[in-house]
Amino acid sequence: MLSLPNLLTLSRIVAVPFLVALLWDAGWLGYLVAFILYVVVGLTDYLDGYLARAQGAVSKLGIFLDPIADKIMVASVILMLVFTRDIDGWHVIAALIILLREITVSGLREFLAGLRVSVPVSQLAKWKTTVQMIALGALILAGSIAKSQAVDFYWVKDLGLVSLWIAAGLTVITGWDYLRVGLKHMD
Repeated sequence: MLSLPNLLTLSRIVAVPFLVALLWDAGWLGYLVAFILYVVVGLTDYLDGYLARAQGAVSKLGIFLDPIADKIMVASVILMLVFTRDIDGWHVIAALIILLREITVSGLREFLAGLRVSVPVSQLAKWKTTVQMIALGALILAGSIAKSQAVDFYWVKDLGLVSLWIAAGLTVITGWDYLRVGLKHMD
C-alpha cells in the first residue's frame, strides 16, 4: 500500500491545498512557486504510473487514487485560474468543457466498474492530459510573468489559452469515445 508509486500519487493530493494557497491572491513569487510545485506534481503523475509498471507494483489503491488525484489537481487549478482571472471571458467555456468531461467520465467509469467493464485510457486521452497540463502550467507561469512585469513574455499566456482550447477539443473527442463505450452497456 505504501509503495513509491502510491506515495507519489498521494503527494499530488497533498500538494493541492498548497497550490490553491499559493495562487490565492498571489504576487509574482506566489505564482512562480505555484508553477514550480505544479511542474513537480505533474512529473509525479508520469512517474507514479511508470514506476508502478516498471516495478510490477500496480496496486488497486493506485488504480483507484491516480485518476482521483489527477482530477482533484486539474479541477483545483482550473478553479483557481478562473478565480484569479487568468482564465476569463470565453476561455472559461474551455475550462468548463474540461471540468464537465472529467465529472462525466468519472461517473461513467464508476457505472461501468459496477458492470465489471474496464475502459482503458486511450492514447488520445493521454495526449489530452499532456496538452491540458501544459496549458495550466503555462497559465500559472503567465500569472507570474504578468505580476512581475520584469519580463515581456506575454506569449506564454497565449500559449496557455490556445493549449486550453486544444485540450478542450481533445476532451470532447475522448469524452465521446468513453461515452460510446458506456452507451453499449446501458439498456
